[in-house]
Amino acid sequence: MSAPAAGSSWFQRFLLPGFAMKAVIIGGGYATGRELAEYFLPAGPWGGLAGMILAMLLWSVIAAATFAYARLVGALDYRAFFAELLGPAWIAFEGAYILFVVLILAVFGASAGAIGAAMFGWPVFAGTLALALAILATVTLGNAAVEGVFKYVSFLLYAVYAIFLALSLWRFGDRIAEGFATPAPWSGWASGGLTYASYNIIGAVVILPVLRHLTSTRDAVVAGLIAGPLAMAPAILFFTCMIAFYPGIGAETLPSDFLLRQLDVPVFHWAFQMMIFAALLESGAGAVHAINERVAGVVRRRRGVELGAGARAAIAGVLLLVCMFVADRVGLIALIASGYRLLAWLFLAVFVLPLLTLGLARLLRRSAIPQEIAA
Repeated sequence: MSAPAAGSSWFQRFLLPGFAMKAVIIGGGYATGRELAEYFLPAGPWGGLAGMILAMLLWSVIAAATFAYARLVGALDYRAFFAELLGPAWIAFEGAYILFVVLILAVFGASAGAIGAAMFGWPVFAGTLALALAILATVTLGNAAVEGVFKYVSFLLYAVYAIFLALSLWRFGDRIAEGFATPAPWSGWASGGLTYASYNIIGAVVILPVLRHLTSTRDAVVAGLIAGPLAMAPAILFFTCMIAFYPGIGAETLPSDFLLRQLDVPVFHWAFQMMIFAALLESGAGAVHAINERVAGVVRRRRGVELGAGARAAIAGVLLLVCMFVADRVGLIALIASGYRLLAWLFLAVFVLPLLTLGLARLLRRSAIPQEIAA
C-alpha cells in the first residue's frame, strides 16, 4: 500500500472523490440554474426530476466503474487512464477534453462576468478576470490547494443550497406546490437526463488525482456510488425552487439571480452569488488542474522531476486567456445550448461506451488484487 493511501482518512477515501466530481460538474452543470432550465425544465416539474434522477444514477454507475478501473491500471491522470483503456486511440479523448475545457471555462467566464455585473454593476470583463485570477492562484499551488478548495467550498455550497430551499419554501412554498400539481408533459425527460449526464460525467476522469487516497477496489466502488447523489443533491434542491416560477423562469439567463430577487433577502442574495463564484472557482480549478496533472505525468516519466509552480501557472494562464476570450465573444446561453450537446455525444463515444464494455470486461477478468496507485 502506498504511503498516501495508508494515511488516508475516511473523508478522503469515500467523500472527497464525490466532492471533487461535484466541483467539476456544478460550474458547468447547474451553478447558475441555466443548465437546469435548458435540459430539465422543458419536461415539466416531475419529468425534470425524473431526468435528474436518471442522470444521478448514471453518474454513480459510471463513476464507480471509472474509479475502479483507474485503480486497477494505476492511473492518476486522464492521459494514463485512456492510454490503458483505448490504447493508441487515447488521443481521441484528449481532443474531446480540450474542447470541453475551452467550453466550460468560457461558460464559467461568462457566468462570473454576469454575476459581477448583476451584483456590483461591474463591466462584464471584471468578473471574468477575477475568476481567472482566482483559478490561476489555486492551480499554481498544486494538489493540496485544489483539494482544499474542493473540501471547503463543498461545505459552503451544501449549506447555502439548504438555506436557499428553506427560504424559498417560506416565501413561495405555495407556488412550488402549485407548480408540481400542474399537469405538464414529461416529453424529453430521458433524453435531457442522458445528455446532461453524458457531458458532465467527464468529472469522474478529471478528478483522478484525488484517487491516490483510495486503499482498495471496494473504496473505489463505494466512492463512485456515493459521488452521484453528492453531485446531484444541490441541483435537485435548486430545481425544486425554480418550479415556483415555472415555466417563465426557463427564459432567464441567470435563473439563480431571478429567484434571489424574488426572495428579496439582500444579505442572502449576496451570499448566494458569492457561493456561485466559489463553485465556478472549484470547477474551473478542477478542469485546469487535470491538464496540469496530465502534463506533470509526462514530465515525471520523461525527466524524473515534478512540474514546478511556474510551469503550472503558465499552462493555466494560456488556457484561461483563450477561454475567457471565447466567453466574451459568444455569451452564456449560446454556449450552453449548442456546445454541451456536442460534448455529450463525444464523451459517450470516447469514454462511456469504451469504459462500460472494454473497461468492465477487463475489471471482471482481472480478479486478482489490483496494483497500488503510486503517489
